[in-house]
Amino acid sequence: MKTIDEYLEEQINEQLNQIVLSGNKGEGPSKIKVRPVEIKGQVVYQASETVGPKVLHKNYPKKELISYLKNELLNNFLQLQASGMALDGTVLVSKKGRMTIKTKRHPGNELGKSDAQNTDMLGKMGKNPQILAHNRVKQYILKENIPVPLLVDLGVMNKEGKVITQKYDKFRQINRFLEFIQDILPRLEKQREVTILDFGCGKSYLTFAMYYYLRELKGYDVNIIGLDLKTDVIKKCNELAEKYGYKKLHFYQGDIADYEGVSAVDMVVTLHACDTATDYALAKAVEWGAKVILSVPCCQHEVNRQIRNEMLEPVLKYGILKERISALVTDGIRANLLESMGYETQLLEFIDMEHTPKNLLIRAVKTGNKKNMKKAADLMDSLHINPTLERLLYPEGEVHSEN
Repeated sequence: MKTIDEYLEEQINEQLNQIVLSGNKGEGPSKIKVRPVEIKGQVVYQASETVGPKVLHKNYPKKELISYLKNELLNNFLQLQASGMALDGTVLVSKKGRMTIKTKRHPGNELGKSDAQNTDMLGKMGKNPQILAHNRVKQYILKENIPVPLLVDLGVMNKEGKVITQKYDKFRQINRFLEFIQDILPRLEKQREVTILDFGCGKSYLTFAMYYYLRELKGYDVNIIGLDLKTDVIKKCNELAEKYGYKKLHFYQGDIADYEGVSAVDMVVTLHACDTATDYALAKAVEWGAKVILSVPCCQHEVNRQIRNEMLEPVLKYGILKERISALVTDGIRANLLESMGYETQLLEFIDMEHTPKNLLIRAVKTGNKKNMKKAADLMDSLHINPTLERLLYPEGEVHSEN
């Protein structure tokens, strides 16, 4: 029978896929995941600890990782499950602290041979494919170890550009948002000034990141306008824009519903505009003929107040389910309404650690190809709902009469 040291020594190498510690005894993180990553040509092991709503990351060399895992098994967890290209294993800890280790090899796996054969094989391949897969995940738009003034001021990076471990989720979130913008770059013209409106910009770290990415990294002549109701927030954002020398980034106090500062825009961004404020932002974007719309809705209460359906009553009678169904229906109808106005629309998952763990992002790109709304109109009728965006885009009720 292998000891825990012998097992971990054998399991932890470049062929490791993942280790998961579960069965928390009540202290420390509720779960820990470990995977190999390559940093500056060296393989290390990244432990991701789930602590409440946060996930904290720390990298360990092999020997330190073994000590770390042993300590967690002895004091905080009852189970360890590991999977690798050559070996899987499970460690169960009894109430008295006795460890039972079970392993399973993968016969026929070329990478599951002796250490000498493995070394030769990996040398021919150049690098372990599992490590390469992890590296692809880590190829962020805003690179690590390259300082970005905004991220330094936010405490996401230090002055040398190293990402602060506790802020890694925010770093990932900002990069995820920029990925959505990267996908629509062909829709933005580079030969002229591009106007972008950000409604409900709040503290605006994503707005600043967008400006930095488009203007500093991609060379677009962008004019970005941020709009929010909070005077102190707007004042602070304008001060930061001046500090960074962002001459075409401006912030104004105002309401989404009646903003008339421009007559046409290229892209409209609205992140967490609450409830029907999202609808007014989407309607404005359509009115201005925006080529691109990026919207992360928030607090979809309107449909929750309206929705009624006899067939769904056994589900809708539960408040939490009614709330979730209403939110999904709201965003689904919004997407269909935008399609009826000539936009190709996608609903994508957007990770945002400051609000809810996961949000939907509506990405709409104008094509001019208007889609029929009959099925969506029938759904709204069956649920007895009349969303604000429908009323704004179809003030005379044409969405129902034409379908």
